[in-house]
Amino acid sequence: MPLIEETVLPGDSLLTLPVVIIGNGPSGICLSYLLSGYRPYLSPEAIHPNPILHTKLEEARHLSIVDQDLEYLSEGLEGRSSNPVAVLFDTLLHPDADFGYDYPPVLHWKLEQHNYIPHMVLGKGPPGGAWHSMEGSMLTISFGDWMELPGLSFKEWAASKRRNIKSDRVMPEEIACYYKHYVKVMGLQKNFRDNVYITSVSRLYREKDDEGRSHQNEDNSTQHLEMEDGQKSRIKRNWEVRGYQRATDGSHVPFCLFAENVALATGTFDSPGRLQVEGEDFPFVLHSMSDFGAAISKGKFRGKADPVLIVGAGLTAADAVLCACNNNIPVVHVFRRRVTDTSLIFKQLPKKLYPEYHKVYHMMCTQSHTVDSNQHSAYTSFPEHNVLSFKPEMKCVLQSASGLKRILKFSVALVLIGSHPNLFFLKDQGHSIGHHSNQPITCKGNPIEIDPYTYECTKEANLFALGPLVGDNFVRFLKGGALGIARCLAIRQKKKHELIEGGDGGGDGVP
Repeated sequence: MPLIEETVLPGDSLLTLPVVIIGNGPSGICLSYLLSGYRPYLSPEAIHPNPILHTKLEEARHLSIVDQDLEYLSEGLEGRSSNPVAVLFDTLLHPDADFGYDYPPVLHWKLEQHNYIPHMVLGKGPPGGAWHSMEGSMLTISFGDWMELPGLSFKEWAASKRRNIKSDRVMPEEIACYYKHYVKVMGLQKNFRDNVYITSVSRLYREKDDEGRSHQNEDNSTQHLEMEDGQKSRIKRNWEVRGYQRATDGSHVPFCLFAENVALATGTFDSPGRLQVEGEDFPFVLHSMSDFGAAISKGKFRGKADPVLIVGAGLTAADAVLCACNNNIPVVHVFRRRVTDTSLIFKQLPKKLYPEYHKVYHMMCTQSHTVDSNQHSAYTSFPEHNVLSFKPEMKCVLQSASGLKRILKFSVALVLIGSHPNLFFLKDQGHSIGHHSNQPITCKGNPIEIDPYTYECTKEANLFALGPLVGDNFVRFLKGGALGIARCLAIRQKKKHELIEGGDGGGDGVP
C-alpha cells in the first residue's frame, strides 16, 4: 500500500522500527530502559538470601540476567504474581520483600551500547502515564522502594526533593515526578513521544495471486502463512500504527509508522468500571476520584445534608471514604461483598503499615445500616447490596442479598468498582488475545494470554504485553515483563544480524 504523507511522527525519519511501545507509564519506561542497552549483572559482593537461586546466579555470573535462561532461574520461586519472570526479577531487586526484609538489590547495571534496540514509546501525556492523573492527596498502596525503576533509588531521589520523609509510602504526584525524572536522567528522552493518541494498530500482509503478483493489504486476523485453493498465499508483515500527535496549538497532526514488534503497556486506567444500570449516565453519578475532588473544590457539598453515595469495596473506594470524612461529608457506602469476605483487599494489608485503610474497614464492619444508632451517623455501610438504578431526583434503588429493596437519597454518587484497559485501537478491541476469547480484557478476570517467559501474545506473534494487561498491577512486578520482552527481542535481533552477516539479505520489511 502506498505510504501517506504523514508517514512518521513530526521530527522523525525512521520508516520501520524494530519496536513500538504503546504506553509511557512505568511498564513502558522500564522496557525502554532495557531496550536502550542497560543490562543487569549479579553484583560482585552480593549474596542472595535464597541459596538455590544464588547458586544458579553464580553459575553464569559473567552473563547479564537478560542473557540467561529465565525459566531456569525462575523455577521454584514463589511470590505475589502469577508470572514467573515477574517473581524472579522482583526477588533480585527486592530480596525477601514479602517477609518484611529490606535487603538491597543483588544486581548492578551496565550500559552496553551494542545491545541498543531502536524503539519508540508513545504516550498520551508526560512519562509516568496514569500516575500524573491520580488523586494527589492519597498515599500509594506500595512502599516507595517498590515503586522505583532499575538503576535509580527512589529513596535517594526523594531525599533530595523533600526535607522530611515521614513514611515509606508516598503520594502519587511524587511517583509521577520520579518517573518523569527517570526518563531524563537515564537518557531515554529520544525514544519518547508525548501527547500521542493511537487510533489503530493493524497487521499488514502481502498476498500473492496465482500469477505471482504481489498485493499489499491489511488484516489483523492473519496469523500464519496460509495457502489457499486459488494458489494464493498470505505472508504476515509488520504492524502499522496510526494515530495523531497533539501540537502545542491544539491541532492534531496525524501519523503512520511501521513496527516489526508492538508492546502493549497501556495499563488499566483508561475506562472506569460501570455498574451498567439505569440512570448511571446522570451528571451527578461520578466514576473517578478526580471528579469527586473537583466537586469538593467547587463547594458542591456546602450546605447539603444528603450524603455522598460511594459504591465499591476496593482501595479507591476507601480513599473516597477517607476524603469525604476529612471534608465533613456524610457517607453511605454500598458494596456487594460480606465484610468477612477473605478476598477483600483489607484482609491482605498489615494494620501497622496501612492504618487509614483499616480504619475504613473497621467502619464497614461496625457502622452498618443494621445498627439503629448509626442511621444518622456520618458514615453508614450497606454490605451485600447491589445498586439497581439511579433516579433523576438523586435517589438510588438498592437491593440486599435477601431481595429487600430500599431507596436512598444522596447528593452525589461515586461509582468506584475498578477500571479496565481500553484497547479500541486493536481489532475487536483486543478481545481475541485474552485468556477467554471474545471477552473484554480485564486485569483480573481476563488478562492478555502470553508466553510466561517472553510475554509475547500466544494468539498474535510479534505482539507483546506487560503490566496490568497481564495481571501485574504492582510496579514491583511489571518490571519482570520488561525483562522477558527484552530477552526475547535481543535473541531475535541477534539471529537477524547473523542472517544478514551470513549473506541472507532477504527481509520481511515494508517496501
